[in-house]
Amino acid sequence: MQEQTLQLEQQSKLKEYEAAVEQLKSEQIRVQAEERRKTLSEETRQHQARAQYQDKLARQRYDDQLRQQQLLNEENLRKQEESVQKQEAMRRATVEREMELRHKNEMLRVERRQTILESIRTAGTLFGEGFRGFVTDWDKVTATVAGLTLLAVGIYSAKNATLVAGRYIEARLGKPSLVRETSRISLLEALRHPLQVSRRLLSKPQDALEGVVLSPSLEARVRDIAIATRNTKKNHSLYRNVLMYGPPGTGKTLFAKKLALHSGMDYAIMTGGDVAPMGRDGVTAVHKVFDWASTSRRGLLLFVDEADAFLRKRATEKISEDLRATLNAFLHRTGQHSSKFMLVLASNQPEQFDWAINDRIDEMVSFELPQREERERLVRMYFDKYVLKPATEGKQRLKLAQFDYGKKCSEIARLTEGMSGREISQLAVAWQAMAYASEDGVLTEAMMDARVQDAIQQHRQALQARTAQCRTPSIHTRNQLMQKPSSSPSMRSISCLVTLSVTK
Repeated sequence: MQEQTLQLEQQSKLKEYEAAVEQLKSEQIRVQAEERRKTLSEETRQHQARAQYQDKLARQRYDDQLRQQQLLNEENLRKQEESVQKQEAMRRATVEREMELRHKNEMLRVERRQTILESIRTAGTLFGEGFRGFVTDWDKVTATVAGLTLLAVGIYSAKNATLVAGRYIEARLGKPSLVRETSRISLLEALRHPLQVSRRLLSKPQDALEGVVLSPSLEARVRDIAIATRNTKKNHSLYRNVLMYGPPGTGKTLFAKKLALHSGMDYAIMTGGDVAPMGRDGVTAVHKVFDWASTSRRGLLLFVDEADAFLRKRATEKISEDLRATLNAFLHRTGQHSSKFMLVLASNQPEQFDWAINDRIDEMVSFELPQREERERLVRMYFDKYVLKPATEGKQRLKLAQFDYGKKCSEIARLTEGMSGREISQLAVAWQAMAYASEDGVLTEAMMDARVQDAIQQHRQALQARTAQCRTPSIHTRNQLMQKPSSSPSMRSISCLVTLSVTK
């Protein structure tokens, strides 16, 4: 029993010890919770103090900006007032000077009038006496008539000779008014810029597809045309005429320039919209263009953009007599192939061409909108040209934030479905402009995404407007082509393709 009593005492002591340990643990937990609460309270107080300090700094900065802006406005207002006062003083001085000069001119005019009247009286008296003496002498009359006849013959001959020389000089040296842009070097340009002209003459032929992004099939097609044109130039053979049709901004004008430079030829660009407003002068202007093109020693690539503006069907009532005469002159000058110039037409609506134009065309190339691979190449090329190179060279106020450029270009190529190469180029230029407009000159990924969304929205609006405008004419043109027989099935197929493309 004593042993059991001892064990019970020991067990009670153990329980007391365990209770004390548990109480100690709970006390530690309470102390830790109290410390944590104090820490959180201190952090909250520090955050509030920091926020109040930042708000105070922002308010102070805003006040300083307002104060500086107010000072700047006052300075500008003072300068404007001074400028107005100076202009008013100058105006007054100018008015006074004009009044003084006007008074002097009036006095001189009165004196001159009196002098002229006296001279007229004296000349009349002398002329009357001289004419009376001239009429009475028959030998003088005969000599005078012979002299006037020889003078008239000389004036007529000199006038015709001047016209012939002027036409020759204009055909050889002068650029026709219809030609907007040309790489052909004139004598006047060679005298003004000899270094640039010599550098252009010594430059090597460029690749026909340098800077031009096309689909693989179209790239192979136009490369064959470039090789054939270059070999034609070397062998002095007859050039073939080409028609390039498709949506705007797909690289037709750019390829025409590259084709001329690749072949060692000069290029000249004219727009069909410039011909119609010329009226009766259109026939003369067209003949001047072809006369000027025939004098090229290197061969000339004549690129007619928006050719359907004046090469439309002659059977329609909408075409005027002057435009019909201009079209006839164009058909007359392009009736046979030439070894002096190559004709390249570009159009967005080739179904509007006159039927005789199709007989002048040897190659028809369709420029379609770029697919995803071509769009990605375009985005990378223009991003490197307008953003990456200026940012890395450090010559301009342009910086680029850190992000995955390749992934971003692939994403933009996926989002810009249906856009042309020109629209993608304008998008890259817009990125550059956004960086210039920013405070620090840094182009971020968010800025690029915002501009891409704006471009997509604008493209959709333009596409809807174009579809609403072209749906009815396309159906009418298709019905007209189905009713009227054509001598060329290829032109009808072009019309159907364009109609389906616009509808899509």
